[in-house]
Amino acid sequence: MSGFEIRFSGAGGQGLQLCAKLLSAALAREGKTVAISQGYEPTSRGGLSRADMVVSDEGAAEYPLVTALDYLVVLDRAAVGVSEGLVREGGLILIDARRVDKMPRGKYEIRQMPFSETAMRLGNERVANVIALSALVGIGNICARETLEQTIRTGTPPKFLDLNIEAMQQGYALADEQVAAA
Repeated sequence: MSGFEIRFSGAGGQGLQLCAKLLSAALAREGKTVAISQGYEPTSRGGLSRADMVVSDEGAAEYPLVTALDYLVVLDRAAVGVSEGLVREGGLILIDARRVDKMPRGKYEIRQMPFSETAMRLGNERVANVIALSALVGIGNICARETLEQTIRTGTPPKFLDLNIEAMQQGYALADEQVAAA
């Protein structure tokens, strides 16, 4: 069975569950099957939070929980250690350069990117999640960019739509810079 595993990891309130919801909807539009699980501390903001995805090209995943991550997005320093040992060798880790100063150890491709800094320039740090999501899609070619955009347009509250589309475009621009530099 072919597929891949993704984890969005950070602090509560950073929109990690929304990232998984949007990406799973985009992947479903493209015919993939997605199992999502989540974990978070019992605080509404600031506690450790994660959203995991097991994606399959060939029907339901044999096991719905992550065992060897292909992609990891880390938006807060507190979330770095939680995923150690779960990222497969050669996996891709995207890290918020401003909020994460401790790097995971292992044989991974690690890219520090200005997710929260870019979001602050847009006027709202809370869209760092959408920036990170679209950067992941852009670098990893996880789904078509147009599919993610359609999903953001239908899955985002109207009052935040323009900001989220702008955040998505910024994430793709960061991804394009990373790919060009590689």
